[in-house]
Amino acid sequence: MVVSENVLKWAMRFYPPLLFQRIWVIRFEKNFRGVRVKVNKSLINNNYNNSIFGGTIFAGADPFYPLLFHQILIHKGYKVRVWLKSAQINYLKPGRTDLIFDIKITDDDINEVEHVLNTVGKHTKAYPIEMYNKSGELCVSVMAEVYLRNLQYSETNNTVAI
Repeated sequence: MVVSENVLKWAMRFYPPLLFQRIWVIRFEKNFRGVRVKVNKSLINNNYNNSIFGGTIFAGADPFYPLLFHQILIHKGYKVRVWLKSAQINYLKPGRTDLIFDIKITDDDINEVEHVLNTVGKHTKAYPIEMYNKSGELCVSVMAEVYLRNLQYSETNNTVAI
């Protein structure tokens, strides 16, 4: 579904899996080139060690690369399927305060994805996410492997149907 940055921000803020985990979208960048997200520490996502539950941290990292790529590509006229194929998460320090992270998608990222989708039909690549606490210390490092498929690509003759 084609939406604006503001509409998607509010939809994600009230999307129950994120809302109840206290994951808050601060803003989507113009043309969906990035997002800033805050994982709020609260009573409902506090673990045994008085830090943010690891599942909450993972839930914060999970949807945003696929969402950004999906919106970028459908605004360009593609019909695509995008999802998080896998993720590797490293907890470097306990999240004892709110965590914040930014994701940026560059022109080079988009050009690479478009080229592969138009020549091969599907693309898989890992992208980094780094989450920082209020003091600016790196607490979590994630490698999010994103799978993209061009639904208009024909494998029989390697063309894109328009």
